[in-house]
Order: sequence, then structure tokens, then C-alpha cells
Amino acid sequence: MLNKFLIILVLIFSAICICVPVNAEQIKTLSAGVSLNEQVPPALMGTWRVASALKVTDSPANFKKSGVDVWNLSKTSDVITLSNPFTGAAASISVKYVNKNTVRFSKEGNYDGQKLTDTVEITITGDKFTGVNTLKLEVFENGAVTSVKNATYVLRGEKISGTSVLGK
Repeated sequence: MLNKFLIILVLIFSAICICVPVNAEQIKTLSAGVSLNEQVPPALMGTWRVASALKVTDSPANFKKSGVDVWNLSKTSDVITLSNPFTGAAASISVKYVNKNTVRFSKEGNYDGQKLTDTVEITITGDKFTGVNTLKLEVFENGAVTSVKNATYVLRGEKISGTSVLGK
């Protein structure tokens, strides 16, 4: 009796497998890799004095010509946070590219019907970095983009405190 039941189950299962078409797009493969956040050099973490100078913009009324800021970059688990202790602003950053001491990251924020995308690429040398900050400001009305404003800044940073890149 048990043998007949097992044979019927095997036949039903075989019929289902034969009758159900397999679509190659439905098959998912397991992929693994190292998070870019794990490749970020430890030298990036810490507090930086950052000077910015406007290089080019299509909207001079919306972007300052220059500025000085303080960035605090910290990492908890696999999340990197950029904060400014003076303004209280903080955001998780998304690392897009890492090659040795060059890092590209971005963050997005929504403010009063506007979306600001901030992309930074810096190269760290000792306790300093140089780089570029590209800003894209999209203005929305009734859910539709009404204008896009862009700016590119040249950046210079000096480490104030935090992990030494020299391992001291």
C-alpha cells in the first residue's frame, strides 16, 4: 500500500515538472560580493574642515560662490553617515565607487518641494583631500519637475580629528 502511494506521488511530481514550463528569466541566482562601504579607506572616517569653491553653475542665484563646512564621517556596521555638527544636518551616504584612496559617494534629500542630489568624489592624501562636489537641484510642482539647477564645486579638506591615515 505504501509503495503504491509513493509511486503515485512520484508520478504526480514528475507530471508537474514536465508540464510546467521553466522560464529562464524566473530563475534567480545567488550573487555575493563585498560591499563598497567595506572598501572605503579608514582614513575617510573622522572630522574634516572642508572648503568649497564654485567652479560652474547654470543658476548662480541658487548656489554660494564659496563655503567652509565641517564634515563628520562615521561608520556603524555597514552604514556611513555624514553629519555637520554646526547645522545638525546628518544623512547616510551611498558609496558609488572606491579605488584605493579615491571615493565617490552621494546622498539625496527632499526639501520643500525640491530634491537635492549631492555627489562627492574625493582623493585622500595624508590628512588632506581634494575633490569635486556636483549638486543637482530638482524643483517640483504638483509632482512634476519644473526646473533643474546644477552646480559643481572644487573641494579641499583637512582632517581635524579622527583616525589617522598614517596609522598613528
